[in-house]
Amino acid sequence: MEWTDSQRNRYRPLTLFLLACLVTGAAASQFADAALPIWYAGLLHPAITPPDWVFAPVWTALYVMMAVAAWRVWGKTGLKAAALYAFWVQLFLNFCWSAIFFGLHRIDFALAEIILLDVAALVTLILFWSWDRIAGLLMAPYLAWSCFATLLTYEFWRLNG
Repeated sequence: MEWTDSQRNRYRPLTLFLLACLVTGAAASQFADAALPIWYAGLLHPAITPPDWVFAPVWTALYVMMAVAAWRVWGKTGLKAAALYAFWVQLFLNFCWSAIFFGLHRIDFALAEIILLDVAALVTLILFWSWDRIAGLLMAPYLAWSCFATLLTYEFWRLNG
């Protein structure tokens, strides 16, 4: 099956959103990869900490859902909508958490930062929902995981701070 030019043009932005999300995740994971064997392994871990192997598939799925959500909203608003500005802010904050927690080893700053991330993710979900309910629903698992990560960050801070 060959794609028409209009089909290619419709899905090209999806590819760009997927690349933006997955590259952000891959870049953030570099901080974790460097810290896992020594610094992170030496921390006291909360009982609710998932096994390390869970994070890559969960984050990959979340990044794909975020990209699809952003693409759906883009299709209705274009790039200059507040909803997409919120999306880019939360994606940047997502990257920053890994840099702070794993890169700088600052659990206290990471806890403060992830609260900002939760707010940005909630704002993004609400704005996406206002344009496209499916896009809003696609952001819900990300917000839930981010809130769980906030609890986990708090517990790491409590145990190791």
